[in-house]
Amino acid sequence: MQFLFAPILGGLSDRYGRRPILLISLFGLGIDYLFMFFAPSLFWLIAGRCIAGMFGASFTTASAYIADVSTAENRTKNFGLIGAGFGIGFVLGPALGGYLAEYGLRIPFLAAAGLSLLNLTYGALVLKESLPLAKRRPFSFSRSNPIGAFMQIKKYKKLALLFAVIFLYYFAGMAIHSSWNYLTEGKFDWTPKDVGISLAVVGICVAVVQGFLAGTFSKKYGDKRTAQIGLIVFFFSLLGIGFVSSGWILYALMIPYAFTGLAGPAIKAIMANNTKDDEQGELQGTITSLVSLSEIIGPLFMMGLFTYTTANIPDDQKIYGSPYFAAAFFVLLAFMLFNKALRKK
Repeated sequence: MQFLFAPILGGLSDRYGRRPILLISLFGLGIDYLFMFFAPSLFWLIAGRCIAGMFGASFTTASAYIADVSTAENRTKNFGLIGAGFGIGFVLGPALGGYLAEYGLRIPFLAAAGLSLLNLTYGALVLKESLPLAKRRPFSFSRSNPIGAFMQIKKYKKLALLFAVIFLYYFAGMAIHSSWNYLTEGKFDWTPKDVGISLAVVGICVAVVQGFLAGTFSKKYGDKRTAQIGLIVFFFSLLGIGFVSSGWILYALMIPYAFTGLAGPAIKAIMANNTKDDEQGELQGTITSLVSLSEIIGPLFMMGLFTYTTANIPDDQKIYGSPYFAAAFFVLLAFMLFNKALRKK
C-alpha cells in the first residue's frame, strides 16, 4: 500500500503543501489503529493494515518537508535524523508493544492510536507549512501513481542511476530484515529474547550513526564520499555476517554495520539537491515507492534463497549466509552504479 500511495501523497503535497497531507495522514493513522483495536476478525485486521499502509506513505511528505527546510549543506544531516527516528522507533516500539500486550493483545493498537492522535495535536499546533504557494505545481494523477512515478524517472536524467542505487541499497538490507531471526536461531541457537536484544542493539547503533554522525561525515567528507564509505562498510559487513562462525562476533560487527546508515541520507541529499523545489514531493514519492518495492520482493528473494540453501540439507552443508552473500553482491553493484552516476554529474 505504501508502494501504491507514496507517489499520490507526494504529488498532493506538491500541490496543497506538506502540512495538510501530514496532518490528514496522522489523523488517518490514529483512526486506523482504533479500527484494528476493534477488528472482529483477521480479515478486518488485514484491512486495517492496508489502510495503515496508505497513510504510512506520508513518510514521502515528511522527507519532502525535510528537503524544503534544509540547505544543500545540511540535508544529509536532516535525512539522517529521519533515519535515527526510525531506528529509535524500532527499538522503543516493540518494547512498548510487548509490555502493553501483557494487559491484552489489542492494547498496543490502542496505544498506537493515542500516540498518532497526540502527534496530530502537536503537528496542528506547532508544524508550519514549508512549501510556499509560489513553488507549488498542479496535481497530475498520471505522474502521481507508481507506474507514472517510475515513468518520471527518465525525466531526472542526472538521477536515473541513483534511483537504481537506492533500490539496490534497500533491497540488500532485506537480507538482514528478513533472515536475521532464522540465521541466529538456526546457526547459533539464539532464543527469541536473544534475537530481540540483538535487534535493539542494532537499532540503537544505527540511530546514533544516522542521528549524530551523518551530518558530521557529510560536512567533513562531502555527500559523495560519505555515501561511498557507507556502501563500502555495508559490503564488508554483509560478508562478515555471512561468514561469521560465532554469535558474539555478530555483536562485534554491529558497530561497523551501523555505519552503513551513512549511505542512505547522503544519496537522498544528493538527489534532493539536484531537484526543483516544486518537485521534491514527487521525487520523495518515487523514492518511497522504490523502497517499498524492495520491501515487497526483497524478503521473498532473500528468504527463498535462505530456504534453498538450508532446508532439508545436512547441517554440514547448510549455507546460512547465502542471503548476505547475495546482498553483498547487490551492494557492490550499487557502489559501481553510484560511482558511474557521479562521474556523469
